Amino acid sequence: MHNYDTVTEAVNDLVKRGYTYNFNLSEDCIECKTHDLKLNADEFKIDEYYRFEGDTDPADETIVYAISSDKHKLKGVLVNAFGVYSDSVSNKLVEKLKVH
Repeated sequence: MHNYDTVTEAVNDLVKRGYTYNFNLSEDCIECKTHDLKLNADEFKIDEYYRFEGDTDPADETIVYAISSDKHKLKGVLVNAFGVYSDSVSNKLVEKLKVH
């Protein structure tokens, strides 16, 4: 895995490495609105993740996920706050995104 100082640095490098889809969390899936695509938890895998902790503001705590899908032949990025577990997402999606 790589080592990044900022979220922007991580996202930019992942895009250069082919993670071009921009994913967002939905209630029971991740979705790329640009391509009108939704992936359920069993349709993607997390290749890498990077956790960033805010030095002064806990609201700056973020995780960047590098995601791929063999089924859909794509790679993309999901950027989310640590609070994903308190958002209204399905248990299956929470388990998939949980950082061990």
